[in-house]
This record gives sequence, C-alpha cells and structure tokens, in this order.
Amino acid sequence: MVGILTVVSVYLLFLVGGVVRSTGSGMGCPDWPKCFGQWVPPTEASQLPANYKEIYTAQRVAKNQKLARTLEKLGFAQVAGSIFAHPTQYIETDFNPVKTWIEYVNRLLGALIGVFVFLTVIFALPYWRRDRPIFWLALGSFLLTGVQGYLGSLVVSTNLLPVMVTIHMALALVIVAMLLYAVDRAQWRVEKLGLAANADEVNSPVTGTSLKVPDAGLQWVIWAALSLTFWQIVLGTQVREQVDIVSAAAGYAGRETWVAQLGSSFSLHRMFSVALVLLNMYMGYELWQLGQARLRSLVIAALSLLGLEIIAGIILAYFSLPAAVQPVHLTLATVLFGIQFLTLLAVARARKTRETIASTDAARPVVA
Repeated sequence: MVGILTVVSVYLLFLVGGVVRSTGSGMGCPDWPKCFGQWVPPTEASQLPANYKEIYTAQRVAKNQKLARTLEKLGFAQVAGSIFAHPTQYIETDFNPVKTWIEYVNRLLGALIGVFVFLTVIFALPYWRRDRPIFWLALGSFLLTGVQGYLGSLVVSTNLLPVMVTIHMALALVIVAMLLYAVDRAQWRVEKLGLAANADEVNSPVTGTSLKVPDAGLQWVIWAALSLTFWQIVLGTQVREQVDIVSAAAGYAGRETWVAQLGSSFSLHRMFSVALVLLNMYMGYELWQLGQARLRSLVIAALSLLGLEIIAGIILAYFSLPAAVQPVHLTLATVLFGIQFLTLLAVARARKTRETIASTDAARPVVA
C-alpha cells in the first residue's frame, strides 16, 4: 500500500512540476533547499533585502563554479565548460509571490515523496529474505531520489539550464520504473501462490487447455514502444525549453505565433508521435488476441491515455499552447510510460510462467 501511495505521489509531482513549467515558476525560488533564504518563503518583496537579486545570482554563480571545478577534476571538462558558460545563470530573478509559492509547493511535495520512498524501503525490509530484488529496487529508488534532489538544486543554480532539466526528467522516469517494478513484483508474489496451486488446471492433459502467451518478438515491440515514449518525454522537455526561449524573446506576447517559431525538436516530437500511435495500436492488437484479462486491461488503459495525449497535443499545437493543458500533456505521457512498463513486466512474467509450467509438465512421471 505504501509503495502504491508513493507511485501515485510521484505522478502528482509530475503534474505539479508541469504546472511549475507552464506558469514559468521554475525560478520562483532562486536558491535551494530554502526559498529566498527561508524555510517558509516571503509573501511580499518588502520582506527581502533591497539587493536580493544580486545576492541570489552571486550564490548561483558560486555554486556553478564549484560544480564546474568538480566536473573538471572528474574529467568532464567539456560538460563543465558548457554548464558554467551558459548565460542563463547570470539572469536576475524578480520576486513574484504567486510563482514563488507554486515552486514552494512543488518542493514540499518533492520532500514528501522522499519520506514516502523511505517508508517504502522500510516496508520492503521483510522481502530481504523472501524476494531480495524488491528490497534492492526500493533502496535504489530511495538513493536515486536523493540524487534527484541534488539535480533539482542544479536546475535552480543554472537557472533552468536545458540539459539539467532533461536529465532531471529522465531520472524521474527511471525512479518511477523502479518503484512500479517493486510494487508489481510484491503483488505478484501473492498472486503466484494461487497460480502455483492451480498449475495443473492451467495446462491440464485432461481438459486440454493451454495458456496463450506472447512471443519474444512482441516483447521487443513493447520495449520499442516504451523506449519511444521515454524519448518523446525527454524530447518534450526540449520543446518546452524552445517555448520558453521564443516566449521570452517575444516579451510573452503574440502567443499565437510561438508554435510557428519552434525549431527541429518540435518537428521531431510531432513526427515521432505518429510512430508512437502506430506502434501502440499494433502492440494493443497483438496483446488483445492473447485473451488474458490483465493484458487487455493494460491495452485499454494505454490506448485511452494515448487518445487523451493526442487530444492534448492537438490543443497545444493549434490553440496557442494554452498553459492549462501543458501539465496535463506531460502527466498523461508519464502515466502512459508507466502503463507500458507494467505491460512489459506482465508479458515477461507470462512467458516465464508458461516456461515454468512446461518444465513442470516435462518433469512429471508418465502414468501408463
């Protein structure tokens, strides 16, 4: 139950994070982990020192200098140079109470998720003896959540440097996959007991029934769909960065012209969306033919999410990128990624179960 709650809270964070980006609140708090040097942010500019812009800009630059020196020592001189040389870190941030509190709520939710992931590790301790991978998945997700928090601080210090935002999103998807795997594997242990008890009925020589399972080729198709969704989400963060650049250059006016000014990332994003739809439709058709209730439920969920995602994408492209739709578009994509990952786990498990039952049948003594 704690694991499920953790996964749900992570998806809620995706939604809130989308709101942060769509409202331009990413720099609502110019420092980290505090917000304008306080654990509870101010509500008025009068609560800040007169030179607060210079103070927090200097802090960001100093942090980036330290990061650049560390990366250079580790042999990443080119990366260090690109991070430190990027001009966004020198941009001074004006205090906006609405944006500050939007970002503050985002950070509070992130901290709460850290607590949930830690509780997931605690509740996974009993699996150390029963199913050790569940514990390692929970622990790994907790450690990566700490790394994610540090990356969040770098996103702030570099003033939303595109490469940092992209890495931040990619790691979040990895954490979601690990948590889903841990929860799914724990639930499967309970179901497996019933499956083992009815193994004779699944492939009984008396009834002649057999378990339909997907082949290896279909499993690779699901991998391809999952990878393409992952890439689409990462590419979407780059499109979002282009939107920020275009909107800033236009003084946040003429919203209806922004889409036409987007570059190659937007074109690729739209082109790959067609491939993603076709791939998911083929995958859904093949899985539906297997007749397994769980796989059919996952197919319905995936295609429904994909349909909603297409609608959201059309609204964004043809109705001047309405801010309210942007976080919905992102959240639907991340939920689709999760459903596809669960589908991959279900297919892999179905194949493994069939192989286990087949080997059990082969080991049975022949009764004359």
